[in-house]
Amino acid sequence: MIWLHGLGADGYDFAPIVEKLNLPRLRFVLPHAPNLAITRNNGYIMPAWYDLYGSTGDGQEDETGIQTSEQYVHQLIENEMKLGVTSDSIVLAGFSQGGAIALHTATRYPHKLAGVLALSTYLPLKNQLSEYAQAANRTTPIFMAHGSQDEIIRLSTCQLSRLALQAAGFTVQWHEYPMAHTVCAEEINDIRLFLKQVLPQDLVE
Repeated sequence: MIWLHGLGADGYDFAPIVEKLNLPRLRFVLPHAPNLAITRNNGYIMPAWYDLYGSTGDGQEDETGIQTSEQYVHQLIENEMKLGVTSDSIVLAGFSQGGAIALHTATRYPHKLAGVLALSTYLPLKNQLSEYAQAANRTTPIFMAHGSQDEIIRLSTCQLSRLALQAAGFTVQWHEYPMAHTVCAEEINDIRLFLKQVLPQDLVE
């Protein structure tokens, strides 16, 4: 499972969540984003998968940065495949900006994945989805979760992404929780159940 953190965090951010999932046979890859100057934050340098210019999910988007992170995730997947892991045994996951990259990469990836976790996030460059979407993962389950009290990425932004994915034929499992821009205990339990559904049983017992 490749899990991408959010803006300003690092790969260690979700290590406590990994422990709470209690899936000792499942290997987690928790990469660190590079340090980038974020335009929206007055050029402040922080760990980020791409630049942000204005309101999240609206207006101008950092297409080059998004594509660079997409290629990085491709490398992570290829590294696992060189170790003998098949692509359909890999789950792409991410929170916030990391979830945006997970969604973007999975919809364009040419080989079947086991599943996608998109937590408190949205689909970037969604207007390009019909042009660049690959058929390989249209039936791959996508776990989309969002907080009804999220003030960082609005619930409506996530819902528009869900509608775009469903209109393009992707399989979305929608989850909504009474929380802000975070992860809650109920969500962690639902993630564990989702992983048990999409991964080989010997990995999630």
